[in-house]
Amino acid sequence: MTTYDFDTPVDRHGTWCTQWDYVEDRFGVAGLLPFTISDMDFETAPEVLSALRGRLEHGVLGYSRWRHADFLGAVTDWFAARYGAEVAPESVAYAPAVLFQAGELIDLWSAPGDGVVVHTPAYDAFPRLVGARGRELRGCALDDWTEFERLIALPDTSVLLLCSPHNPTGHVWTEAELDRIATLCARHDTAVISDEIHADLAHVPFSTWVRQTNGPGRWAVVTSASKSFNIPALTGSYGIIGDPPTLEAYLTRLKDAHGLSSPAVLGLVGHVAAYRSGAPWLDELRGYVHGNLRLVADHLNTAFPALAWQPPDAGYLAWIDLRPLAVDDAALQRELVEREKTAIMPGTAYGAPGFVRLNVGCPRTKAEAGVRALVSALRRLTV
Repeated sequence: MTTYDFDTPVDRHGTWCTQWDYVEDRFGVAGLLPFTISDMDFETAPEVLSALRGRLEHGVLGYSRWRHADFLGAVTDWFAARYGAEVAPESVAYAPAVLFQAGELIDLWSAPGDGVVVHTPAYDAFPRLVGARGRELRGCALDDWTEFERLIALPDTSVLLLCSPHNPTGHVWTEAELDRIATLCARHDTAVISDEIHADLAHVPFSTWVRQTNGPGRWAVVTSASKSFNIPALTGSYGIIGDPPTLEAYLTRLKDAHGLSSPAVLGLVGHVAAYRSGAPWLDELRGYVHGNLRLVADHLNTAFPALAWQPPDAGYLAWIDLRPLAVDDAALQRELVEREKTAIMPGTAYGAPGFVRLNVGCPRTKAEAGVRALVSALRRLTV
């Protein structure tokens, strides 16, 4: 029995929507059916909408604060309930965005020219984030532990920017893998920034980096309710920073260098409502999305058994390895855009030719349309 409606489409046209209204920016053609930007086509939890309406009815939208029991308690209780992790309220810090905080921490924990290790294929914002700060991106394949240790051991490698769960593959790191990463980073005095924005959408058991630590240290978890509750337009995120001096330095930069210490109040309201009341909606959403991923697997594997594709460990992004079909990336994009009128992200955007990333955070009818378009395009290229 379902409580929430994820099947009814919501028309996002004309709402300044990046995925729908601005698809031409990335694909050169307007009006495509998009499966691109990593947000979902669902309304957020009704509990979140109700809280937002209540705050708007107050009518005054003045400056606000985040260092209070409502926000900090919602975060710490969420980590305790969902992940069995004890988070000290004083270690939590607001940020306007996850990438903003990750960038600030990279600045604080490294010097220009230092190396920042990132697993590949990499979320496309990570190379830009690292390069814009004058650091060197050092990419390492997810399963290449020899290369990972070599990179971590370099004397000028200062930071590991860990994507957990990993984007775009959807891999959820096991506790054994995280223990191995933690041991290597401790041995070589490498700071760890764990981006856990997709954690709430894990389809298998997930372990937060908070549980890999033994108290204070140069580590941080940066995350937000924005992905899991589909509220990125509210702005707002937070971090759990394990090193008290770094926390204070970050807060000083937030207030003095950037003038961002007063948060978007609706972002706070959304987070508190999501974490206090939104768990049933989130659990049902995750099951629905996993159903979409199973649909993708069924259609792909029926059409092309050689793919043997399986849903990812986390999220709503189907990362699909098409290399067994030996199709040309550019030719596939032409077929999708020109013939199927469909926008699907090419793996080349993440440094991985031969892959595509299909967003199925959407009603099932749309997910089916997307995978059918992909199958049709592939058939024409493999006859």
